[in-house]
Formats: sequence, structure tokens, C-alpha cells
Amino acid sequence: MTDPRHDGTPRRRPRRVSWRVGVLLAVAVLGLVSIAALEIARPRPSDESAVAVAAPKAVPAVPAAPSGADAAAAPRPHVDPVWAAQTSWSTGIPVRALEAYARADLTVDGEQPACGIGWNTIAGIGEIESDHGRHGGAALDAGGYATPAIRGPALDGDGNAEIPDTDGGAWDGDARWDRAVGPMQFIPDTWSRWGADGDGDGDADPNQIDDAALAAARYLCASGSMTTTDGWRAAVFSYNHLDSYVDDVARVANRYATAAG
Repeated sequence: MTDPRHDGTPRRRPRRVSWRVGVLLAVAVLGLVSIAALEIARPRPSDESAVAVAAPKAVPAVPAAPSGADAAAAPRPHVDPVWAAQTSWSTGIPVRALEAYARADLTVDGEQPACGIGWNTIAGIGEIESDHGRHGGAALDAGGYATPAIRGPALDGDGNAEIPDTDGGAWDGDARWDRAVGPMQFIPDTWSRWGADGDGDGDADPNQIDDAALAAARYLCASGSMTTTDGWRAAVFSYNHLDSYVDDVARVANRYATAAG
């Protein structure tokens, strides 16, 4: 399995963001519309390296028909906006990023139900790789793109892997060396094989959070089931080949599962 980052070292986390204590507003439920009780984490094996799987809430809505390459694909799941607002408030994950992680979880659950991935695992990787698209002062816009664009250092062998350019600089802006790209930090060569169209616009772009989150989820599940400690750790290790990285993702993912509960 190819490491999306290839440099063998986890990205240093950007400055942590302080979150103000907010107040949840009551949601008015009108007519026959009702919001089901939120599903919370189903704990996996209880040792310290295990990770809890938190379940997002889907709403039974039919999205607009996709165009382009994914026109024949199954309808993309919608994420319950009430769940998203509440979980964003409790975890500090921006709603735009959280919706992408949850939609990727629900999509892959439909494609590969035996995988057992949770949105909080994808979110754990998203925090470590780019602080959910906020690295270096960037922010996700309404379309899910980080502005300014997030690029990793040149993979020139100076303290990291040496990976000569594989995309002519098309994704990373560097025609000499590859660089990790976007909120989930894919390198161009890996994106060429795992790129996904998570937002249904007909394009697969590693700079776009829905596309990147879905590609990351599929990549993780390619390692096998994530429903055991060993399986979960093997999948995250495939993303970045360091046990310390796996431990960091487990810690963050479990923090999110607890906060969502």
C-alpha cells in the first residue's frame, strides 16, 4: 500500500484554535418532520490504542442527479444538519469539514459495510494533516476549498522522502518535486490512483474537502476491516507509516467520539 504522504513523518499540528463556549438553540420541529435520536459511538476494543467509531446521522433526502463521471453512481447521502451543528459545537470541527467527513463515512458504509470506518477517524486524520483545512491561516470556503491552498514541503529528500515530480506541477505547483496537497495531504501520484469525486461535480480535486475525505476513507478501507484494534491500526498506518502517527489519530478520534457523545 502506498503512503499518501510518502515522507514518513506526520505533519506538525498548526496552532490549536480556542473555541468559545456556545449555547445550543432548541430546534423547532414542524409538521411531520422529525429528527431521530443521535447515534453515538460504539466503542471498539477497550485498550488504549483502540478507537471508538462514531456514527453520523443521515437524512433520507434524494440529492440532485450528479453529472459527469459519477452520473451513474448511487445518490450521495445527506448529513443531518442538526447532527452536524450539534457535533461541530461539541468537537470544534468546522461544519463544512465535519459534513465532508460524515458524508465520506456514510458513502463508504454503503459501498463497503464490512470496513467499519467512522467519521471521527477521518476527522482525526484531517486534524493532524491540516487542522481541518485551517493550516497556515487557511479556511474552507462554502465550496469546500481551502484558501489559500494547502501545500506540504517539497519532498526533496531533505528530512523526508525524495519524490521527484509526478504531475508536472499540476496539483502541487512544483514541477521538480512532489508535495502533499490539500486538507488530507495527498501527494499527486497517490491522488492519481485514489482521487474521488465526493461533492458530485464531476471532478476529483485533492484541494476540495469532500473529494479528499472520500478518497481518504476509501484508501483506509482498502487495508481491510477497521472493526478490530489491529485492523484499525493497520489502516491508519497505511496512511502514514509511523506508529506515533497512528497513536495520535487514535487519541484525536476518541476525543471526537467522546465529545459527540
